[in-house]
Amino acid sequence: MTLELNLIQSAGFAVVVLLTGAWLRRRVRFFERFAIPSPVIGGFLFALINLALRQTEVLDVQFDVTLQSFFMVMFFTSVGYGASFKVLKAAGPKVMVFLILSTVLCFFQDLVAVLLAPLVGVSKDLALMTGSVSMTGGHGVSGAIAPLVEDFGVTGAQTVAYTAATFGLVAGSLMGGPLANRLILKRNLHHQASEEVHIDASILAHSQRRLRQDRILHAFVMILLAMFIGSFITDALNAWVSSFTDKAAFPLYLGTMLVAIAFRYLNDKYEQPEYQELVPTQEVEIVGNVGLNIFLAMALMNVRLWELAELAVPLLVLLVGQVVLMALWGYFVTFRVMGSNYDAAVLTAGQVGFGMGATPNGMANMESVTAKFRPSPLAFFVVPIVGGMFIDFTNLFIILGFLNFA
Repeated sequence: MTLELNLIQSAGFAVVVLLTGAWLRRRVRFFERFAIPSPVIGGFLFALINLALRQTEVLDVQFDVTLQSFFMVMFFTSVGYGASFKVLKAAGPKVMVFLILSTVLCFFQDLVAVLLAPLVGVSKDLALMTGSVSMTGGHGVSGAIAPLVEDFGVTGAQTVAYTAATFGLVAGSLMGGPLANRLILKRNLHHQASEEVHIDASILAHSQRRLRQDRILHAFVMILLAMFIGSFITDALNAWVSSFTDKAAFPLYLGTMLVAIAFRYLNDKYEQPEYQELVPTQEVEIVGNVGLNIFLAMALMNVRLWELAELAVPLLVLLVGQVVLMALWGYFVTFRVMGSNYDAAVLTAGQVGFGMGATPNGMANMESVTAKFRPSPLAFFVVPIVGGMFIDFTNLFIILGFLNFA
């Protein structure tokens, strides 16, 4: 028997999945410890239930996923609004170096996937779903890129990407702390003085704002405006690309992110009274977070786990390759380039966290390290700027390069 849910029913079911995940996250320590997002918990739980129902031929549940794309573009538009070049310029050279390192890591994550693809007998595009799409990109970028890849005939791309992203959350959380701990103890870094680096923490500071209806509305308006204008840019870019090949396309959110970045630049350029800004950044972040959670819930509850049956061994090999890369990159590259000192070790823990999962995992890794040894203000300044503001944008172009030209 097949149960088809319409647009409204599908959105409502996604909310049920999200609430179920939130309830489980509060009660299961494993989920809290590894910062597994609520929609991922609830989504994969239903995916397992749906797998059992389908395999026993009891019920096949099908959803209307129209709103999934809408909420996905809403979230990535908010990411564009979060990319402040004013902050990047004021943050100093350490942030820029760390951003370059993290971007180059994305390149090598995709390179490892492409090189391993023929060895495990899968297509290059499917293998890329275990690269920077799911590792540095996490569930958000996976949900944006994987459907695009499936549209070009790569079956199982979404399932592989979401599974790899979930694996990355756990693996990155397990690796980051021990790797930094080894670096610190082996080199006796906890007894060395911290590097003298000027940090202007005020550029990340937010005043406590009272939640106002008009500013939430304004945030929605700015997001929808960027989505409206940006959609034409994406269409134009895809029309241009289609004149060369019919096997490549830009994701829906590329144009909207570009427009959002332009609006944020104008917002930062001119001083504006509080509550009268062109871009109400804190409220945009709230709206974007709503979009992310609903989008992920809808995406994860549609995961077709039965597609993993033939891909289990290749997927395992590809993921082991990413773990080895991340360990070697953190130990031999990030640590050394960032200064080979205590702060560099803490930064390495942070990069392992968001390089295989998400920024909250990176922050959690650093908190576990600094709780054992001593604080690292530099690390807690650098990682949120790179992981929260810029890496999704630079990672996108690395991914598109590999999908279209590798």
